[in-house]
Amino acid sequence: MAATGERYAAARAQLIGTGGDHDVFRSVVDSGWTFRGGSDPDSAALANVLANSRVIGPQGPLSEELIFLVAGGLGAGYILWEFQRDAGRIVTLGFTHLAQYFDRRLSAAISRLGVQADWSRTSGAVGAAAELRRELAAGQPVIVWPDRYLIGYWQLPAFDGLGGHPVIAYAERDGRIHLDDRTLAPLTVAGEDADRARARVGSYRNAMLAVRTRDTAIPEERLRTAVLSGLEDMVGHLGGRSDSFAVPAWRKWARMLVASGPAKAWPRVFADGAGLFGALLSVWEGVEPAGMTGGNLRREFAAGLTEAAALLDEPRLSDEAARWVEIGELWHSLAEAAVPTNVPACAQARGLTAAVTAAVAEGDAGRADSAAAARNLWALRDRYAARPPFAPEEITAILAAMSGILGEIYEAEKAAVGRLEELVVPRTR
Repeated sequence: MAATGERYAAARAQLIGTGGDHDVFRSVVDSGWTFRGGSDPDSAALANVLANSRVIGPQGPLSEELIFLVAGGLGAGYILWEFQRDAGRIVTLGFTHLAQYFDRRLSAAISRLGVQADWSRTSGAVGAAAELRRELAAGQPVIVWPDRYLIGYWQLPAFDGLGGHPVIAYAERDGRIHLDDRTLAPLTVAGEDADRARARVGSYRNAMLAVRTRDTAIPEERLRTAVLSGLEDMVGHLGGRSDSFAVPAWRKWARMLVASGPAKAWPRVFADGAGLFGALLSVWEGVEPAGMTGGNLRREFAAGLTEAAALLDEPRLSDEAARWVEIGELWHSLAEAAVPTNVPACAQARGLTAAVTAAVAEGDAGRADSAAAARNLWALRDRYAARPPFAPEEITAILAAMSGILGEIYEAEKAAVGRLEELVVPRTR
């Protein structure tokens, strides 16, 4: 995982294969819930809920990758946060459609697929806790948005402030909530910790989504329309001029890496070196699937396009899928440039980050391993918080390399979105 950026299931399969007694994809079942893993938190959550509710498509369970398209596909976004409280500098990247809104993608996917679902927002902590437990007692899995720090299993430091992503709560036993966060085995947290985590972030405090549809096959024509609608939404946003929420965001970031004048230019923000190591690590974590949020998701999008090519009888989408795989490789190159393994501290940080993610994927069984890796990771980050493990000329070279790769990414994604628009939009008119 540290070397390739792959998620746990894919990396493990490379080592032990997918057959015999060590089949990494053999399903684990807990309280009637079957684990299926996943990459993108939103798409994986909906795909796993639908599969466990026996809501299928014409060819069987809907894949996370196809639902990713239905939900609006890819996005583009870049923000460099500066926190006065601890002089922290964190890079936040948006790789999914409308990533700045917690509910838009799932709402769109549910509507397009025609499944019945209920949203709830309970302001009071007592009422929210009671509602969650009523749903679980009735055998209803729900999607919730816990804060990553308070939920505990990501082993984050006390000041995180970055919120959380959707996870599935599917059972409550002996005061513990059973969760599926793209895991391969049961992951449980104390009920009071789950309640606090759900209540921390004001913009989606105690939000909960319950998909009510069960034992249903989605008609093929509806699925086609849903995929086309999601793709049209994607190209409309990515093809725009915004340098915050469209492909031009990558061009702006490329410039900020080597500029000197703007307030958010990296050579100016990191002139004293403070926070640079953490910012570069946040780039690696955000871009690569070995982090918490699924990575750049360009390969997953390509897999969805390959499915869509057959569903829509449009073989040219397969050609575009191959191009998005190439774009995914460019993103991998960017991550490699940001956190180069020839620097020992970088190699160690990558390994520890991957170890935390791998241990979370193992559920409760990996709790001790994730805690140990996280302790070492945050100690390492603290060690280089004020002064990075690079010489000044190395910093200049890293930022220049990243800028050049981002320029390539901008041109490649701009062209790819334009080709998709030519294929998709005429079919929806």
